[in-house]
Amino acid sequence: MLGFSQDIISQFERRSGDRIKWEEFPEKVAVQMNDTHPTLCIPELMRILIDLKGLNWNEAWNITQRTVAYTNHTVLPEALEKWSYELMQKLLPRHVEIIEAIDEELVHEIVLKYGSMDLNKLEEKLTTMRILENFDLPSSVAELFIKPEISVDDDTETVEVHDKVEASDKVVTNDEDDTGKKTSVKIEAAAEKDIDKKTPVSPEPAVIPPKKVRMANLCVVGGHAVNGVAEIHSEIVKEEVFNDFYELWPEKFQNKTNGVTPRRWIRFCNPPLSAIITKWTGTEDWVLKTEKLAELQKFADNEDLQNEWREAKRSNKIKVVSFLKEKTGYSVVPDAMFDIQVKRIHEYKRQLLNIFGIVYRYKKMKEMTAAERKTNFVPRVCIFGGKAFATYVQAKRIVKFITDVGATINHDPEIGDLLKVVFVPDYNVSVAELLIPASDLSEHISTAGMEASGTSNMKFAMNGCIQIGTLDGANVEIREEVGEENFFLFGAQAHEIAGLRKERADGKFVPDERFEEVKEFVRSGAFGSYNYDDLIGSLEGNEGFGRADYFLVGKDFPSYIECQEKVDEAYRDQKRWTKMSILNTAGSYKFSSDRTIHEYAKDIWNIEAVEIA
Repeated sequence: MLGFSQDIISQFERRSGDRIKWEEFPEKVAVQMNDTHPTLCIPELMRILIDLKGLNWNEAWNITQRTVAYTNHTVLPEALEKWSYELMQKLLPRHVEIIEAIDEELVHEIVLKYGSMDLNKLEEKLTTMRILENFDLPSSVAELFIKPEISVDDDTETVEVHDKVEASDKVVTNDEDDTGKKTSVKIEAAAEKDIDKKTPVSPEPAVIPPKKVRMANLCVVGGHAVNGVAEIHSEIVKEEVFNDFYELWPEKFQNKTNGVTPRRWIRFCNPPLSAIITKWTGTEDWVLKTEKLAELQKFADNEDLQNEWREAKRSNKIKVVSFLKEKTGYSVVPDAMFDIQVKRIHEYKRQLLNIFGIVYRYKKMKEMTAAERKTNFVPRVCIFGGKAFATYVQAKRIVKFITDVGATINHDPEIGDLLKVVFVPDYNVSVAELLIPASDLSEHISTAGMEASGTSNMKFAMNGCIQIGTLDGANVEIREEVGEENFFLFGAQAHEIAGLRKERADGKFVPDERFEEVKEFVRSGAFGSYNYDDLIGSLEGNEGFGRADYFLVGKDFPSYIECQEKVDEAYRDQKRWTKMSILNTAGSYKFSSDRTIHEYAKDIWNIEAVEIA
């Protein structure tokens, strides 16, 4: 990032020639920080402008703030980085000096804004909003927080009370009258006050917390705009993540819902569907102007379109059948519903909820006759794709559990093709380009309020895939665009999450019997001899790290499996299902990255599109 900032400066100087006007820099350059990883561009730009180009602090700070903007992509801690102050000071001492100066300026602005409020609340604001964590206040404002000495009336005798009891076992006390005024001093025996003599114990040395630099706070302070990447996420950014900053600078905050490119995520990866879209819209312009996808809405009930649509989907599924056989050895049938969850393996994305739902489905199947199974369940191929971070132990356990469940179900002759479970190894983008066009149902089942937007949900919708999900991230807007009746919704909503976690901490949560059945079924050894106590234990208890079901798998489980029953019902009616699929593609036009980039250009970068002749 340091070299990148230097390259930008060099380009600006080269294009300016002999007429360098630094005040015009923000009109020619826009730097968009995606999460906190490139935050050092702020102090680096300041360093260059002050140390190398000779600008004063105010000039450099004005230019930097007008140039830089910040996109928050997630509320997870890993994207709200805190860097070691000690390490930064060793490696980048000048940048640290600049960050310290920015922090002090911020402190003064906060005091100027909130100085008349209760000092305790002001101190809370400073603690939350400062860039430097675990630092004393600058001397210029520290005196505000000096506690005044307590004055004593002139006619009151002051008595100094020591921690130790004198050898005479006497204790000095002050009496007060009804008004609180001190009236006398007397000596009482220690025995009368029931004071025990104890051997003095040396206190443990205080733990000094490490000094940190809050990069997210620096991003908010150092830029002129802050945005989330979906409507609900941007509201959470304003109301929770950076609420204090939003109160200070409400004009900085806005939303820019993510998008994906239709060139890649329909035209390239799904040629059969692309040909159908072009035929029925009468043009290929939809590739550049995705609003033309909405033209499909008026043909959604057309039987010819529906037949072509189903055939395109089946041809894509046949490719995946061959791929799965080659990569996993499992044979699946293309006429089953392809139920797919592809995304990074993470507890908040709740692959665990998905596989627990599959276990429940399998358990119910085992309790039925063959005829009952066919009546109650449509055939499904449940496919998981994604990678787990190398040191994320719980994510590794989830992958292990999925593969164990798959190994048992896929070799159960009673179940046959009615249910298959596959985890795709070596998952990558090219695999996503194969799986997404073949999907009938996609799982976007994150804990509400924790998924910033998601983009795979957009890719699935573009390819005519119907979604089951929570009201979270871009799911909210996708559901609005494709129609509530064409989206399978379940689960708690974002505004309920804090209360549900408190309910759990208070010991008031009562788990659903079906959820308890699934846990016991797993513990019975139904999926092998591996000990899953650590995995299941994360869903139990009322508090503690790695326990208490922080991601609300148990809470949403009943709603999830009941919603899956509605999915089965809809899939049995292929005419209804195909119409839902067409309307998902037709309603996905908003989620083109073209629209997103136009909004950034207009609202944050202040640039106009160049018309190409």
